[in-house]
Amino acid sequence: MILVTGGTGLVGVYLLMELAKNSALPIRATYRSLSKKAAAEQVFKTCNTNTDFFEHWKRIEWIQADITEIPALEKAFDGVTQVYHCAGFISWNVSDFDQLKKVNIEGTANMVNLSLSKKVEKFCHVSSIATLNLNPGETIFTEASQWNPEAENSVYAISKFGGEMEVQRGMQEGLPAVIVNPGVIIGAGFYASGSGELFAKVAKGVPFYTTGKTGYVGVWDVVKLMHALMKTDKFGERFILVSENITGEYVLKTIAKLINAKPAKRSIAKKWVLMYAYMQHFFSVILNIKPSIPLELVDSLYTASVYENKKIVNGLNLSFEKMDVVFKRVALDFLK
Repeated sequence: MILVTGGTGLVGVYLLMELAKNSALPIRATYRSLSKKAAAEQVFKTCNTNTDFFEHWKRIEWIQADITEIPALEKAFDGVTQVYHCAGFISWNVSDFDQLKKVNIEGTANMVNLSLSKKVEKFCHVSSIATLNLNPGETIFTEASQWNPEAENSVYAISKFGGEMEVQRGMQEGLPAVIVNPGVIIGAGFYASGSGELFAKVAKGVPFYTTGKTGYVGVWDVVKLMHALMKTDKFGERFILVSENITGEYVLKTIAKLINAKPAKRSIAKKWVLMYAYMQHFFSVILNIKPSIPLELVDSLYTASVYENKKIVNGLNLSFEKMDVVFKRVALDFLK
C-alpha cells in the first residue's frame, strides 16, 4: 500500500491523481480537516472527467491524521510499503518558526521513525530548493550545493533543511529514501495560498515587479518524476526539480497577459520594498496579523538564482514541460 501525507495540498492532490491513474497499489492519503478534503475533492473533480473522477477518487482511502500526532499516524501506516511525504508548512514569517519546526522537522522525524519501524520499502520526501546554498566559486545550484549554516537562510529554509536531515538519518539507519527539491511549483486549483496566489494577485493588479530570478516547475512534472523515481533504485540521493529559471518580471507579465489583467509596468527598487516590509512587520507585531511580504523574503525577490536539472533529466531520460505551457494551463483553469 502507498501512503501519501499532505493529500489535500497542491503536490498531494496531483500525486494522488498520478497514482490513481498509473499505480496498481492501494492508495491511502492523510488529511487534517474535512474542509481541506472537500477542497481537494473539488480540484480532483475539476482535473478529471466524471468517469475518471469516480473511478480514481474511490481508489483512495482517506484517513484523518496529523504528522505531528503519532497515534493517528501509526494507524495510517498499517500495511504501508511505500511513503510519499508531501505534508509540510510553508511560511517565511519569523513568528511562525515554532510551527515550521514542529511540522517540517518533528513531523518528518515521526514519518522517518515510523517508516523504519514498519520496514517501509520506499520513501520519497518533498523538500525545496530553499535548502540549497551555493558552494564557493559556484554560480549555478546543483544537487552538490551544500547547506551553509552561516548564510542568511530563511526560517522556512532552516525547517526544510532540518526535515532533510531527519530523512538523511533514516537513510543511514537503512531507510530506502529519495529527496526531491522542487522550485516554485505552479498548478491549478489552489489560488488562496502558495504560488497560486500569484494568479489572484495579478488579477487584482500588480503595478511593479522585482528583478530576481528563480526556478519554476509545473506540478504535473513534480508528481510524475516523484512516481518515476520510486520505480527506480535511486535511493540515498536527491534531485532538483526545476523546469526553467525565470524572472519575476516574466512571470507577472505572462500571467497578466493570459488572464487579461493589467501587466506590471516597471521595476521597483529594493529599498522601497524593504521599507514596505518593515512597515508591515511593525504593524503585524502590534495588530497580530501576517505581513504580505515578510522581511526574510525581500532579498530573494532581488536575487538571480539559477538551478540545474541535468541530474533528473539524464537520470530518468525525461523532459520538463515549458513553463509557458504550464502557465497557460493554470490560467485557463483560473479564468473558469
